[in-house]
Amino acid sequence: MSDQPTDSSPELSADTSTGDIAELLQIMRRLRDPDGGCPWDVEQNFASIAPYTIEEAYEVAGAIEHGGETGDFTELKGELGDLLFQVVFHAQMAAEQGLFAFDDVVRYVSEKMVRRHPHVFAEVSANTSDEVLKNWEEIKRKERAMGAGGGLLDDVPRALPALTRAVKLQNRASQVGFDWPSAVTVTDKIAEEARELAEAVETKSAADIEEEFGDLLFVMANLSRHLNVDPEVALRSANAKFMRRFKFIETALRLEHRTLEEASLEEMEALWQKAKLAERWA
Repeated sequence: MSDQPTDSSPELSADTSTGDIAELLQIMRRLRDPDGGCPWDVEQNFASIAPYTIEEAYEVAGAIEHGGETGDFTELKGELGDLLFQVVFHAQMAAEQGLFAFDDVVRYVSEKMVRRHPHVFAEVSANTSDEVLKNWEEIKRKERAMGAGGGLLDDVPRALPALTRAVKLQNRASQVGFDWPSAVTVTDKIAEEARELAEAVETKSAADIEEEFGDLLFVMANLSRHLNVDPEVALRSANAKFMRRFKFIETALRLEHRTLEEASLEEMEALWQKAKLAERWA
């Protein structure tokens, strides 16, 4: 089967897309068939597959990051396919239990996207991204009010990375005015939490240290909101920078026929500073 459309259009036709999805659904049914299917696939359930779903989502994010760096998004196609397969896997397991089918998943998200884009599909005005987001959150608020009547924060997904979830919790609370007024006030709170962490370190209480460290991270996440910085993106960037500079140290020592273990901390720090300087002039 060709990976590319047969005409000059950048999009596959509806008929081709439908056929491809039907084939994928059939493959999934065959894999899950107790009589002749894959033993591993047959044994899986929602809980056992969930970690793979999360992993595949991260793989998509990684492919996007790689594509942004290199301009080559070939990897993204495969990772999106892997993520789609996770959706198909869960939908097949749900169908086997009589819960819902893949078509129900498609119908649900289609209806939700139409409902949450009244500026496109209905007579609602939204001329900027900020207005779109404001409308989106208002629609979500109304949807929650029509639901089971849970608390404001109850539907923030627990499986999100902790920093991402912290930002979402804080964003949700800010909708009702529970928020710091500015980034300056958050930095003051950071200083306070840092002092409390230092005090906990002095007591040598592991539980207190963990709690205060968590409080400090939570406030840092809050600062990211006020600075319009995605903490996950910022931390990934910091990770990449650390790896890049550490590899500079490794390479420099290797050229001297030395190992990391043979170098002193002072020597490695000097090479680290050279790496910083090289980046500055790159």
